[in-house]
Amino acid sequence: MRIVEGGICAVRGVNASGIKDGRNGVALITGGGPAAGVFTTNKVTAAPVIVTREHLKQSNEILAIIANSGSANAFTGPAGLADAKSVSKSLAQRLQINDTQVAVASTGVIGTPLNVDWIDSRIETLLLTLTDSAEGSLAAAQAIMTTDSVPKHFAVEVSDVRIGGIAKGAGMIEPKLCTMLAFIYTDAQLSADVLQKCLKQAADISFNMVVVDGDTSTNDSVLLIATGESPTTIEISKFQDALNFVCITLAKMIARDGEGASKMMEVTVTGARNREDAVKAAKAVVRSPLVKTALFGADPNWGRIVAAVGYSEAFVDPSLLSLSLSNGKSPPIVLLQKGIIRAANADDFEKDALAAIMKSAEISIQIDLGLGVASATAWGCDLTEDYVRINAQYTT
Repeated sequence: MRIVEGGICAVRGVNASGIKDGRNGVALITGGGPAAGVFTTNKVTAAPVIVTREHLKQSNEILAIIANSGSANAFTGPAGLADAKSVSKSLAQRLQINDTQVAVASTGVIGTPLNVDWIDSRIETLLLTLTDSAEGSLAAAQAIMTTDSVPKHFAVEVSDVRIGGIAKGAGMIEPKLCTMLAFIYTDAQLSADVLQKCLKQAADISFNMVVVDGDTSTNDSVLLIATGESPTTIEISKFQDALNFVCITLAKMIARDGEGASKMMEVTVTGARNREDAVKAAKAVVRSPLVKTALFGADPNWGRIVAAVGYSEAFVDPSLLSLSLSNGKSPPIVLLQKGIIRAANADDFEKDALAAIMKSAEISIQIDLGLGVASATAWGCDLTEDYVRINAQYTT
């Protein structure tokens, strides 16, 4: 497997374009075939999620995606549903395809009506600027940004099959499948059923393991679409590994770009009785406001990590718990070892090393429950004054 340039446009048969005008943006992606999707579990479900989910049920394939930023088109009632369908039909007519072969997605402020006229007036420009170059992927990724500080796109190649994706997300992030959108394409020759199984597995270990603030958006959508234009077939296990890598990479980009974030944390829990316990413990740590603020202040207050593991509802035996911190550049600092506190006995060298770790842009937290062989990894970020400022002024 190797990393390739071009994002979604690295995939054979995919073209993309995008327009960004202040807070408003719209992205267009064409090319496709069999498709799969996972969506928000928020019971206040945005209109585009309802429409796209229904289209997937009806056709099992997607030939175009149109996604806007600026309005979430959520909690907009029957009018919002009609607007989402209108955008879908308008694009379908121009592309001469069935409207059930179009996916729609939105991100932005909840409760604001979709500006259908603004989107519709820009479809012709989007069609004229479609390209299979890396610029198309970048333009589409930029068009769907809201509070994101950087566009997110990535691609790999394995066995002459390519997988590429774009994503957005910085706040209202705890996918339970945030505001998170991801559109992933492959030129593999795979059916919709196979794609759905692969996407669920990939999402469970990537997007579903990211927490910025613990809020689940009304609009979360992850789509996986296969153009089938690769000249070779691929073993499902190889495809799954590559898809997992793409999704994890995009998920880490989201965690790293959390609203106002200055640091990313990766929390790995091992030694759990089962994966469910490992997931509970890992996500409790990345969700904890106290852990997040300690990271921001470079404060090695490991007791907050232990407390989060303890209330996570995972089975925990304090006498078996081990904890260490690292930054990938120096050896891990062991703070707890099978219930014994090591931090209190740290020498000056270890204290200096621990201080350096806490000041790092990326911090790794390793937790061993000492109870079994199951593991899980989650990603998050620190909590800063900028997060409060961004969200205090989001609509003003």
